Amino acid sequence: ELFTMFSNSVTNGGKTTLAKKLKNMLPNCDIISQDDFFKPESEVETDGRGFKLYDVLDALYMDEMVTSIRNWMKSPASSGVVTEEPQNTCDNLKNVYILIVEGFLLYNYEPLNELWNRRYFLTLPYEECKRRRSTRVYQPADTPGYFDGHVWPMYLKYKNELEENASMQVDYLDGTKSQEELLSYVYSDIIQELNKLRE
Repeated sequence: ELFTMFSNSVTNGGKTTLAKKLKNMLPNCDIISQDDFFKPESEVETDGRGFKLYDVLDALYMDEMVTSIRNWMKSPASSGVVTEEPQNTCDNLKNVYILIVEGFLLYNYEPLNELWNRRYFLTLPYEECKRRRSTRVYQPADTPGYFDGHVWPMYLKYKNELEENASMQVDYLDGTKSQEELLSYVYSDIIQELNKLRE
């Protein structure tokens, strides 16, 4: 039985950390990260201000990402990175395979929309997001004004599109909460959903 969950987030919202911790707690769980599908810098467009447009779908090999997800779903047990079941896993969940897909532009890409069981979206206020972004080292490095000129406007654009899509069921999470609190909530929610599937 397959269970797929998507973790979407503003930049530095904590999605990767959350996904890794969930993997260690859930049975037969794998992660596919959108960051692994970025095009090389030479293929990413530059706008009139000289900003590299990384926070758009065209900066990613999305077809390859969809293929990777579908291949995992066809044969999760042979993916090669399936974890051992955690000791506290209920017996009725041992035949479940869970895929966490984490990224920043997942819900605005139509071919992915049919693949989910649960969607989570980590949000941050502007100041906290900018503060966290400033502590990270990127390759290539952020140019002056890049956060305000490209990153934050693109986040608001995609979030607004998502909120306007009434058919999209998304669980919005406050990224300023502690990792422990977020982890506890999402883990409990997933276990509840898995038990519903098994009924």
